[in-house]
Amino acid sequence: MRASVVGGLAAAALLAAGCGGGETKTRTVQSTTTKVEVLQQAGEREGGFDPRGIYERESPGVVTVIATGLAAPGNDNAAGLGSGFVISGEGEIATNAHVVTTGEGASIRKASSVFVHFADGNQVPAEVKGFDPFADVALLKIDPKGLTLRPLPFGSTKDLHVGAPVAAIGSPFGEEQSLSVGVISALDRSIQSLTGFDTIGAIQTDAAINHGNSGGPLLDGRGRVLGINAQIQTSTGDGSGVGFAVPADTVRRSLTQLRRDGRARYAYLGVASVAVYPQLASRFDLPVRSGAWIQDVTADGPAQRAHLKSGGETERFQARAFRTGGDVVTAVQGRPVHAESDLAKALLDYEPGDTVTLEVRRGGERKQVRVKLGERPLDTPRRG
Repeated sequence: MRASVVGGLAAAALLAAGCGGGETKTRTVQSTTTKVEVLQQAGEREGGFDPRGIYERESPGVVTVIATGLAAPGNDNAAGLGSGFVISGEGEIATNAHVVTTGEGASIRKASSVFVHFADGNQVPAEVKGFDPFADVALLKIDPKGLTLRPLPFGSTKDLHVGAPVAAIGSPFGEEQSLSVGVISALDRSIQSLTGFDTIGAIQTDAAINHGNSGGPLLDGRGRVLGINAQIQTSTGDGSGVGFAVPADTVRRSLTQLRRDGRARYAYLGVASVAVYPQLASRFDLPVRSGAWIQDVTADGPAQRAHLKSGGETERFQARAFRTGGDVVTAVQGRPVHAESDLAKALLDYEPGDTVTLEVRRGGERKQVRVKLGERPLDTPRRG
């Protein structure tokens, strides 16, 4: 069973259903030009988490997103429905990329038309200013004239903890302005993107997320956006208490690039690796007890050009196969690499074309390897 994006027009029939099946999508920003409501920075009410207060303050900024011209089996003009939220008084709205696109990887394309429906009954056309298929984020733009926009503020994911209460607002199964509440179930999950690469750092929650919730906000007790609800893991096609949100820090990074360039670019090293743990290090006589053990190197990619070494012969250990003999990356520009996603996280701080120094252990030798980073492709390239 796998988690799927909250998108896909026939996802309910799949074991790995996303939050957007049928006519709703979950792959799981009211302004007149003269008035923008200022969000109250009211925190949690004395006494704790206040779902009613969160809903009253923030739901006017949550919208339903309708996309048409999405390809589906037997229907090239299928429509999808998801959620979104206002992020500025200039008419900017954030949602999931899969809500307003069809296809994956190099074949992804925008919907032919998009409309945004507000809680006050207004419905207006929207332009897709850009989308980031790696993080599953899209930026929409509407004409704010005659509307009252309620921008939602972003929080940070740096100080989140498991067990913290959260609220999700969106349009599950087309039921607009629906609230569900729960807690943060886990942090730092990896979920599938619209490309061959995972989105890292995702927030897992048991707040109910279903088809149509995709693109809506996951909120903390102060009404700040912690992430964009994007996927569910299910064996039935419906929400089952395991939902995932793209974290706010990732969303902000995407939106900054989409505003500037209409697209998002990611630095690319070109390796597949596994995290080193003590038993693995002992079994294969690795020189360190943590790090990223390189298993494969992409043909003619940045890592291969820098002469990083991939694994060779395959051996099994603890129910999986490992390729032996590869380099172990222990740091990027001095930043230690421990957990499985640390290498990918470290590269998020850099742009394509930047040169970074990797600390590498090759057998008993410690090496400093300089690598000029490439740009991440939409599809996973072949290995060397």
